Amino acid sequence: MDHAQAPVLEALEAYHRERHTPFTPPGHKQGRGADPRVREVLGEAVFRADVLASSGLDDRASSSGIISRAQELMADAVGADNAFFSTCGSSLSVKSAMLAVAGRHGRLLVGRDAHKSVISGLVLSGLQPVWIHPRYDTEQHLAHPPSPADVERALDRDSDVAGVLVTSPTPYGTCADIAGIAELCHARGLPLLVDEAWGAHLPFHERLPTWAMDAGADLCVVSIHKMGAGLEQGSVFHQQGELIDPTFLAACADMLSTTSPNVLLWAGMDGWRRQMVEHGHELLGRALDLADDVREQVAALPGLTPLRDQLIGKEASHELDELKVLVDLHELGISGYQAADWLRAHRAVDVGLSDHRRIEAQLSLADDAETAGVLLEALSALARAAEGLPTPAPVDLPSPEALETEAVMLPRDAFFARLEDVPLHEAEGRICAEQVTPYPPGIPVLLPGERITGEVVDYLATGLPAGMVLPDPADPQLGTVRVVAR
Repeated sequence: MDHAQAPVLEALEAYHRERHTPFTPPGHKQGRGADPRVREVLGEAVFRADVLASSGLDDRASSSGIISRAQELMADAVGADNAFFSTCGSSLSVKSAMLAVAGRHGRLLVGRDAHKSVISGLVLSGLQPVWIHPRYDTEQHLAHPPSPADVERALDRDSDVAGVLVTSPTPYGTCADIAGIAELCHARGLPLLVDEAWGAHLPFHERLPTWAMDAGADLCVVSIHKMGAGLEQGSVFHQQGELIDPTFLAACADMLSTTSPNVLLWAGMDGWRRQMVEHGHELLGRALDLADDVREQVAALPGLTPLRDQLIGKEASHELDELKVLVDLHELGISGYQAADWLRAHRAVDVGLSDHRRIEAQLSLADDAETAGVLLEALSALARAAEGLPTPAPVDLPSPEALETEAVMLPRDAFFARLEDVPLHEAEGRICAEQVTPYPPGIPVLLPGERITGEVVDYLATGLPAGMVLPDPADPQLGTVRVVAR
């Protein structure tokens, strides 16, 4: 192999040469949002080089294989078959939290809209999940976090759990009623864990959704890089009260963590904390006002509908992070997958989330009138170009009931069982042995141990041609799916 290559550095050079304007993590936006004193100590190049891997360094499907090539070169250099780069971040932190709370007990009540890292934690730990299903908006085809009533019903059905884990905010910015869930958990003596990876900024402005700690959660995990101004991989545990032993929590984290922590990450997180304490309210207030203005201008563009009020209220989410500008493209007649690809190819604008009918532009304290103008010009150009784009391939969206697949084995048992690969259309009724996760947002459609239904097969089979990206399965094109052998 040619070790003169440096795939990541070369891709980063191209990224800057093409003058991309990111509306994705990391929130510091190549340093524009970082405290100037931090930039002075760490150097401009550190922040400028901190770029999101997919929809940033590479495209959203990682089709250029930048990270894969870098890993292959690493393996060859050390004489290994494979090498895998780990970002750790909140993906590791949430696993540590799960072990600390339920490792001795073995069972945990978990929101089924959990991120794939939670599922990995179930496989690694052998914990048995008791699922709380999210609430589905059949008109928007969107899942909202479970309500306190949903959690209470789940606990009434099965109270033999060590604690409760919910995800809030979701990748769409929708938030659960954490205070209500915490109250009913504590009435039963159970701790509440919140995967709050998208919520590091929440404590610093009253217009943002309620921070999990303020709402009474016992533990939350936040990613500083997603909506803050730290570096990629920076994650923090927040713990309070007596229901979770902080010493044991630290021991679980130490068991999974690297023994070579990156001081650069620590410095970035500490500097961001200082910046937030001193200037966070002002910076976030400005960003929220900017988001209001962006939504108003997006609403004036033909075929584009910014979503806000539709996401909050009865049978919907409790609160919404309005820094996430979610735009529905249904009237424009194109899919979110098409829109994301067009914006990247024609305007060098990267959006953080795309699905069958929406895209999401994440604003942060780093954005200003100039970057908002880039986004709005790009969306205006997209609206003009939409008529010339191909009719999007239809996606067979499953009913809410079809998404509540039957769990027949522990995730760990299914993942480590004797396996076979079967054609997708022959997989109905079989027990899945791998995660099948559209990314983003990273919420698995199928988990190890779940019985595969015909509706889910149709959803995945139609989603891939429409632009859905599935990085997890052994066969990312899902010609076959990995199942437990008979």
